[in-house]
Amino acid sequence: MRASDRAYAALLEEIQSGVLAPGTVLAEVEQSTRLGVSRTPLREALSRLATDGLVVQQSPRVTVVSDVDTSDIRELFELRRALEETAARLAAQRGDAAVFAELARAFSQSTLTRGDGLDAYYSLIAQFDAQLDAAVVNDYLTSALRNVRTHLVRVRRLARDNPERLAASAAEHRLIASAIAARDADLAAHATHVHLHNALSSILTALDSPSGGSPGAASQSIQGAA
Repeated sequence: MRASDRAYAALLEEIQSGVLAPGTVLAEVEQSTRLGVSRTPLREALSRLATDGLVVQQSPRVTVVSDVDTSDIRELFELRRALEETAARLAAQRGDAAVFAELARAFSQSTLTRGDGLDAYYSLIAQFDAQLDAAVVNDYLTSALRNVRTHLVRVRRLARDNPERLAASAAEHRLIASAIAARDADLAAHATHVHLHNALSSILTALDSPSGGSPGAASQSIQGAA
């Protein structure tokens, strides 16, 4: 792996996990030393993160981790809704019905408890996303979806744990997968719309609450909800 790729992957993970919080200054000398790369590959990594929208250049010498506010989240979900509803429609027309039927079965059997159950559920969400990408057979659409998901990791981390929402999300994913398996494009798109509406409402409610978005409240348990 190239030095710039290593630096990009390390900084991406730290931004998404919250280790590098919004507003953190990414000084070239400090970061290149910490990551064990020279300043040229670090600059390449920072340029890629800027293209992703995860860092901003405040001046020629000052790069900071970008902020995420309610307006950003709403705009992200506007784009996500357009992309994922389209993807669900295309998957219902082009996807392997047996694959999505199996995913629907897996969602119905999800064990949403802490520990291995949650890890397995997160893995199932990733499998669903991967199969959706494969089914649409559209590189432009899947590339746009990957970019949206990069930002979603940060959004999910900012929200609080909500077990009831997590369980509802599993049921919503089951319905989407079932609709795709049944080749019902309209239902697949509508179920996706409902899921995203509920996910956005849950995230905004969590962030508006007294402890929402605070470091102590951050939890990956919202991952299934979004």
